[in-house]
Amino acid sequence: MSNDDRDRGSMEVRARAPGKIILVGEHAVVHGSAAVAAAIDLYTTSSLSLLHEGEDGGAGAVELDLRDSALVFSWPCSSLRRALGEVSGKAGAPTPCSPDELAAIAKLMEGQEIPEAKIWLSAGLSAFLYLYTSILGCRPGKVVVTSDLPIGAGLGSSAAFCVSMSGALLTAAGTVGVGGGSGVEEWELFGKDDLELVNQWAFQGEKIIHGKPSGIDNSVSTFGSMIKFKKGELTNLKSRNPVKMLITDTRVGRNTKALVAGVSERASRHPDAMASVFHAVNSISEELSSIVELAAEDEIAITSKEDKLAELMEMNQGLLQCMGVSHSSIETVLQTTLKYSLVSKLTGAGGGGCVLTLIPTLSANIVLEKVATELESHGFRCFKVEVGGRGLQVCRG
Repeated sequence: MSNDDRDRGSMEVRARAPGKIILVGEHAVVHGSAAVAAAIDLYTTSSLSLLHEGEDGGAGAVELDLRDSALVFSWPCSSLRRALGEVSGKAGAPTPCSPDELAAIAKLMEGQEIPEAKIWLSAGLSAFLYLYTSILGCRPGKVVVTSDLPIGAGLGSSAAFCVSMSGALLTAAGTVGVGGGSGVEEWELFGKDDLELVNQWAFQGEKIIHGKPSGIDNSVSTFGSMIKFKKGELTNLKSRNPVKMLITDTRVGRNTKALVAGVSERASRHPDAMASVFHAVNSISEELSSIVELAAEDEIAITSKEDKLAELMEMNQGLLQCMGVSHSSIETVLQTTLKYSLVSKLTGAGGGGCVLTLIPTLSANIVLEKVATELESHGFRCFKVEVGGRGLQVCRG
């Protein structure tokens, strides 16, 4: 973007970033096994409008409108400057949020009325203030956030928030840009270097929210497609055929840290048995990585490929049960889908959260409708998604 664009005042940028699922390998990945994560076509969208000082009738403010929660937060630019100094915006490579900055941001949060039931929002608001002021300084603007993703269900909602926010802010700052778009599609993709930069910023936001995130969620949300990860190494996988899943949100909250700790305790009590479990999960993740990259050209090949994916998911679920991270709500989903000859497994931490069900390409829609209706009768929520699609996209207007 040219300086002229930046100087004209009001402009709008929309960026959207997908949520994620872990196809196979959760929990075992902490113990050195491979895991596979993939983007899903449920998005969080951040729409940014920049304003001139005084354009909103006052001295200017930074406003965040969380449309799905019907909550609006606002900070006068003068308050931001007092708390954070005259931040000029440093939209190159990010520097981690310092303890002093965090303390200043915490003070800025004190005046905000966050409902007691949504106190967890304060971490996301802190990440927003860090990203906004670090990239754009204390310039007045308004961001509206909407999302298809349930919050706290293990589908990467916080990463999608940080990635879409970073993408919108860096585009507005002129630091990253979409190029070569025909203008036919509304949403455009970034180049690899720009995505790398967005991912670095989003990771800093995730650190404010989660403390010590793995970086997997923001990487999948930024780059899309599928990623195999093992001992900190990420490998991009090319999914050759569409993979469709039914995601069932059990709406049962869980404590991820406690579940991870429980698996580690079980591993220390039964080291040999659990080492075998982790080794088996690693084999499943490696085999699934190879299968998704195979191109299936006809119905017979597609069915064969999907049968293998279903078997690997089923085996992985059995091993997750061995680790002690299933839950009665997850078992209800497994039993319900099995009645319709469909295979399911938990995704993420377990202990509730979400369950994946592979939808065969040749399965009838009526079957899917029946399954979803039965699952929803238990109080669950269902989403049909395509797996392994696009990552961050942007639209300027």
